[in-house]
Amino acid sequence: MGVLFDECAARGTRTAVHLDRPFDIAPDGGTHWTVPQLAALVRESAGRLAAAGVRAGDRVAIVKDNHWDYDLLACAAVRLGAVPAQLSAHLSGEALGTLLHRLAPRLLVTSARVLERARREDCGPAAAAAATYVVDADGVPGTLGPADVRGGRAPGPVRRDDDAPLIVHHTSGTTGVPKLVVHSARTIIGKLARFEAVRYPRIGVRRTDTVLNANAYSHGRTFCWTATALCLAPARILVLTDDDPLRADPLLRAHPPTVVEALPSAYVRLRPLTGRLDNAFRDVRLFTSTYDAVHPPTIRAYLTASRHRSPLWMQGWGQTETGPLTFRFHTRTADGHLGGPGVRNLGRPVPVKTRLRVVDPETLRPVPRGKSGLVLARTAARALTYLGEEHRWSAKQFGDWWNTGDIGVHRRDGSVELLDREVDHGDRLSCLSTEDLIEDRLPQALECIVLTGTDGPPLPVVVTADGSLDAQRWREAVRELPPLADPVALAWDDVPRTGTGKVRRAALLQQLTGTAATGGTGRWT
Repeated sequence: MGVLFDECAARGTRTAVHLDRPFDIAPDGGTHWTVPQLAALVRESAGRLAAAGVRAGDRVAIVKDNHWDYDLLACAAVRLGAVPAQLSAHLSGEALGTLLHRLAPRLLVTSARVLERARREDCGPAAAAAATYVVDADGVPGTLGPADVRGGRAPGPVRRDDDAPLIVHHTSGTTGVPKLVVHSARTIIGKLARFEAVRYPRIGVRRTDTVLNANAYSHGRTFCWTATALCLAPARILVLTDDDPLRADPLLRAHPPTVVEALPSAYVRLRPLTGRLDNAFRDVRLFTSTYDAVHPPTIRAYLTASRHRSPLWMQGWGQTETGPLTFRFHTRTADGHLGGPGVRNLGRPVPVKTRLRVVDPETLRPVPRGKSGLVLARTAARALTYLGEEHRWSAKQFGDWWNTGDIGVHRRDGSVELLDREVDHGDRLSCLSTEDLIEDRLPQALECIVLTGTDGPPLPVVVTADGSLDAQRWREAVRELPPLADPVALAWDDVPRTGTGKVRRAALLQQLTGTAATGGTGRWT
């Protein structure tokens, strides 16, 4: 990955990259880039990191505003033989401080806005690192700025063993402080990215494609995507850092995408654009979603917006520790409904790559097909460990099997139906399936979250545009469903979320009820 951009440039890759805003590490570089220009930016960044004192074997923590230059900085660190750790700027000051303490990085790479927010939260992330480099500001006391490291010459690329630590990412953190997941070149590149760098029929990226990515660029998913997208060399790559429809629309209208990968929350936020006569998704043949569930109304809106003869929605399920474990497809039918089983059916394990089994949460013995239990996975792409929490890593391993912490059902056709995270699962219902039903019946809802506590019926939270909810429509939506508490209506920004847009359910439960105690045990979070 340290020489990825150099090698693609040497091969003559002609992909044009269009950004919705300039890179934070190159604010004067504009929004249009070629691959050779990106290769030069990675080399320049490697020189700056070296000038800041980074050497082979060091750890480099990257926590900044959301942009694709997260991956450019990571590639620059890898080029030096260092181990980058990509941390989300959405982390609370307390969580960020904890992760930086575990990392003990040689260098913290950050931005002025992140430091300012940390100061307001009475958190000093710079204290955990030997040095701090602020990519977009000079003169911040106790830190290095661009002027201090500009002009540093990048040393030659350093090679490392395929099984040595390559990069560190953190888990979503929906239930507390995230874990630091260590991947090697063999796991995240050799087993994950390489599998995607193939021009599969219908779902493979073509040289004529315009590929849109609207993602959380601190996540390991985009590190894989960076490798595959560059190697597959589409005509254009669009990078979206903001899911506000009004700010995203100019880039999408200028370059209508044909392949889209986005956060589930980004799909929800950008959905108003699908209703426009000249909607920007009219040419899309493939939508891809990972990270979290996407509810049926959202999938239906995008498939309907596409004018392609037979657009596909590819839904992936996996974890930071394992990469993708299953995938399945949704199609558009003549009556406007989704083809195939419901969206909670995650499809079958990735062929040749993964195996799944469902076990009893208490005994860990396999349960019959069709019965719910704890989902275990086996994959060669599994990461190396949790940095600083090796005991938690060991507790989730059962020989070659990995405990996903999810409750699901292994169907007779080999597919897996996801019910809930174990920590969120109650006895009365599947929170996720109930959310799907309510969203399908309640067009007013942008999102529905069903929370299980230790007492009383599950608590439904309905996210709407203005934070209000029509009582009569609610009663109609929940008719014939298991008993639920009275709903709470919130606006989008009132809901605590992770950097990938996932709802922090424990924090939301605490916010609404005063306690974070859930219906599950949380033993494997």
